[in-house]
Amino acid sequence: MVDDSCNDAYSILPKSNIPSGQSNAAQHAINRVDYNTRLDIMSQSSNVRHTGIVCTIGPTSREVDFLVKMLEAGMNIARMNFSHGTHKYHAETIANCRPEVRTGILEGDDGRKEVTLQTGNKIIITTDDSKMDKCTADLLYVDYKNIGKVVEPGKKMYIDDGLISVVVEEVKSDHIVGKIENGGALGSKKGCNLPGTTTDLPAVSDKDKEDLRFGVEHNVDMVFASFIRDASGVNSIREVLGKEGEEIKIISKIENQEGCNNIDEIIGAGDGIMVARGDMGIEIPPEKVFIAQKQIIAKCNKAGKPVICATQMLESMTKKPRPTRAEGSDVANAILDGADCVMLSGETAKGDYPLECVRTMSSIAKEAESVVWNQRFFEQLMASESKTLHDCTETTSVSAVHASYLIRASAIIIITTSGFTANHASKYRPVCPIIAITRDAAVARKLHLYRGVIPIYYALERWRQGTGSSNCNIDTRLLP
Repeated sequence: MVDDSCNDAYSILPKSNIPSGQSNAAQHAINRVDYNTRLDIMSQSSNVRHTGIVCTIGPTSREVDFLVKMLEAGMNIARMNFSHGTHKYHAETIANCRPEVRTGILEGDDGRKEVTLQTGNKIIITTDDSKMDKCTADLLYVDYKNIGKVVEPGKKMYIDDGLISVVVEEVKSDHIVGKIENGGALGSKKGCNLPGTTTDLPAVSDKDKEDLRFGVEHNVDMVFASFIRDASGVNSIREVLGKEGEEIKIISKIENQEGCNNIDEIIGAGDGIMVARGDMGIEIPPEKVFIAQKQIIAKCNKAGKPVICATQMLESMTKKPRPTRAEGSDVANAILDGADCVMLSGETAKGDYPLECVRTMSSIAKEAESVVWNQRFFEQLMASESKTLHDCTETTSVSAVHASYLIRASAIIIITTSGFTANHASKYRPVCPIIAITRDAAVARKLHLYRGVIPIYYALERWRQGTGSSNCNIDTRLLP
């Protein structure tokens, strides 16, 4: 049996400091296999969740009272999908709390309408703008004007994360005739994939630019950028955001083979990564998606960049109050892989059980976190990095996490202005939570991206100097 222990100074850390439910496993385990055999399925999970939960907000969940309930259930980050709804609609949602191909709007859509595309039927696909809001089971509008120039007979189009597939039979001057290979229920504004077809889509479309400017005007904290293929896509978005939006975090969605191939430069250029498994599972073989997930998460962990795992995590709960066993394992394994956040999409945007979804994901996350071998992760991360840490913040963060293991700390408390130190501490995955106190509300919100960080917005006024009170003196020195 291979011993995967680390031969460096950090391997002397006490072997008992992981969540109490699995402390016995940590005390005596000599390697991963031994550790897993010692896990206790009846152990109590931690009361503090380290993994962030991102919830997509939609018609089901956009009202103020309901948003409050979602926060209470465990939501950390509210996401709005700008492929759906108008700027006015999203402005209202924000007040309350894409280079990709998409279909048009179903005729008479009330926000929840669906039509059934029957397997074997013919369907016309058009780019005629007059049909944009008149889609039916026989006529589908797509917003990619050059689709007729890049597809050819025999190629396939996948719609709505691949749930529906259409084989191209004829390419006309103003439309495409296709045959529905796999049918199903279809709503408005669904994503389309053209695997094996080279498209000429820009990194940032005109609509993307409008959406980004809207985000700057409404002080959004982060943007999730679709189909990022290389670092230039991130740089283009940063250019559009400009000086006013320079503090907005850019989270790159990796959804195709090109993005996977260029993952290192994308991680370096952006502020975080989303493993968007829906489109990825169409653009690359589905049996390869789990490999991409593990590789991307590991690269982000090593770089200290937050990573979100998304798509179909609790998909069945869109219509049912309980998840499948496979979904529970999927969420847990994403956390065991090292994801900082897990995301809900249609489950909270349009599903029947949004609150139950958040509560379920929170419960699964806490159970998964209780079996993460944080200490071994810390040791292995240190072993894989340069032995000399030249950055002062990095050195301080490593020392704090190291000390937290040695003294079995209940928490690491960080006073931060920019969130930078808390980000670094999160990289090294302490068992205890990182309490990050800041006077900047925007910094506090963005810190929810990082695993194990509990941000606290300190809104009280600064104490005046020279009051004579020792408490005031301490407060003045500690808080930024």
